[in-house]
Amino acid sequence: MTIPIADMKFRRTPKSPLLPKKRSGDSEAGFDGASFSGAVFNLSTTIVGAGIMALPAAVKQLGLIPGLIMIVLGAVLTESSIDMILRFTRASKTSSYSGLVGDSFGGPSRNLLQVCVVVNNLGMLVVYMIIMGDVLSGTWSDGVHHSGVMEEWFGQRWWTARFSLLLVTTLFVLAPLVSFKRVDSLRYTSALSVGLAVVFVAIIAGVATVKLIEGGVGFPRLMPKLENQASFWKLFTTIPILVTAYICHHNIHPIENELVDPNQMKSIVRTSLTFCSSVYVATSFFGFLLFGDQTLDDVLANFDGDLGIPYSLFLDDIVRVSYGLHLMLVFPIVFFSLRLNLDGLLFPYAIPIAFDNRRFYLITAALMGFIFLGANFIPSIWDAFQFTGATAAISVGYIFPAAVALRDTHGIATNKDRLVSLVMILLAVSSSTVAISSDIYSYFCSNKGAAQS
Repeated sequence: MTIPIADMKFRRTPKSPLLPKKRSGDSEAGFDGASFSGAVFNLSTTIVGAGIMALPAAVKQLGLIPGLIMIVLGAVLTESSIDMILRFTRASKTSSYSGLVGDSFGGPSRNLLQVCVVVNNLGMLVVYMIIMGDVLSGTWSDGVHHSGVMEEWFGQRWWTARFSLLLVTTLFVLAPLVSFKRVDSLRYTSALSVGLAVVFVAIIAGVATVKLIEGGVGFPRLMPKLENQASFWKLFTTIPILVTAYICHHNIHPIENELVDPNQMKSIVRTSLTFCSSVYVATSFFGFLLFGDQTLDDVLANFDGDLGIPYSLFLDDIVRVSYGLHLMLVFPIVFFSLRLNLDGLLFPYAIPIAFDNRRFYLITAALMGFIFLGANFIPSIWDAFQFTGATAAISVGYIFPAAVALRDTHGIATNKDRLVSLVMILLAVSSSTVAISSDIYSYFCSNKGAAQS
């Protein structure tokens, strides 16, 4: 759809929302604004992605009590950072995250934020598609092939190969979902995604409870195991996982701009964070209870064998299939803000992308093509995005909100805002340092091992 000359007043400025607010004559007939429940589902889906699978391992490192406390504190800190973003956005009379940063620091900082969102979301979506391929078709690890559910059910065929399954998934599942021009259009798929996350929690809780009653598992370790200096420093590797578990800041404004009542946004954020932190706590507790010190970095990998209860293999398949479907439904909500921010970066003064069909579909096709090729043909891309994605996500979730509050161009920051901002910057810098250091250490260790062999 193209807009007529008379509608050129909708050409945006750097302070305008990347996604236009509802107006009369909207092409989506019957759209009167997003509901509270739809916004909660969309924001919850933004939060609960692939990171949920790493939380049980983080709790294993920290011990049950410190681990669960850190998960709850992460939710509290995220709510504070989002609250600051919303308050400072209203004070600056902007309607987007990038507009807020631009109002505080100027155009280059606005562009830097958009680059961080693009890098973070692009890396996240490539990783999501890699995991979809692992779940459906299988993966190789240390020379051993772990079969995917399609290979287990139908054997090795050309249509159960990784490329074929991802191509079909991209064309017939992901492509239709990323073609919606409003984030509220994804409320039903987001609700289903939230339901699948609950299914995963219910299964892992049920299995852990049955095994606990039968005496098949012991009570998990409450505190960290500190045997030497190396085990102490290893505790800090959990910080990036916990800090980035609630990153959803890039979708706050697109969701708010479509609400019937934007004043509901604070309650929506609180409801979503309460739900997601409950899911995180339950997954971490029951995952650690079930697998103990054998909990792997990706707890999904623990569901690759006999769980020691009846119908174990059937439950393994349900967990893997539900998780794969969950990621397919998370994909479009993350893609939504990726497309908006890339368009805002490339065409800052053009009409909103929702009003330009050609630009909308060209950017969508280019991004989907890159994600598909990256997931299929660039094996090292996972490692690259672990590095750039972690630092970009931390910048989006903590550094930029803290910097805006400390800059305080409109004089509304409280002492609490300044204290929370300093804590966020401390966490961001420490977690980035840990992430970078561990990546560099792993890289040199792998190269050293390869040279010796």
